[in-house]
Amino acid sequence: MRYTRRSILTAAASGLLAAGLFGSWARQSGLINQAHAAGEAAFAVTHSDSEWRELLTAEQFRVLREEGTERAYSSALNEEHRQGTFACAGCQQDLFASESKFDSGTGWPSFYQPLPNAVGETRDQSLGMLRTAVHCSRCGGHLGHVFDDGPKPTGLRYCMNGVAMTFRPA
Repeated sequence: MRYTRRSILTAAASGLLAAGLFGSWARQSGLINQAHAAGEAAFAVTHSDSEWRELLTAEQFRVLREEGTERAYSSALNEEHRQGTFACAGCQQDLFASESKFDSGTGWPSFYQPLPNAVGETRDQSLGMLRTAVHCSRCGGHLGHVFDDGPKPTGLRYCMNGVAMTFRPA
């Protein structure tokens, strides 16, 4: 059998597509759960997918449990400037103090530092790039990503999905 460049590229593309579809199906079917995706053995707050669907809106479920991303500038929390605390929409754990919020110009609520022990981080190699994903340390809900282009004092930008959080004024 003779291999052509086209046949090799077609086979490679088919393999990548199949792997991506399997990963998406496995995550949605519960074969891969959020705790394993986040590299954790278990979280203090756990629910089945059907229970999470009852507790969250469809968009919150897509972001928190399926690692989705909301559309830029779609969250009211992006414009939230009052004193208070931003918490996980899944389990209400406090995540960020309003004092660490800043306008990154990206369209997502951004913070330079989380509250102590509030979040965990994992490697995210989706979309063909290497990033650091951020999740709630209590329920494992996907919050967003952290980048090293933030302001002082940390130099970090925790770029969070507003739909993954709630706000409690001080």
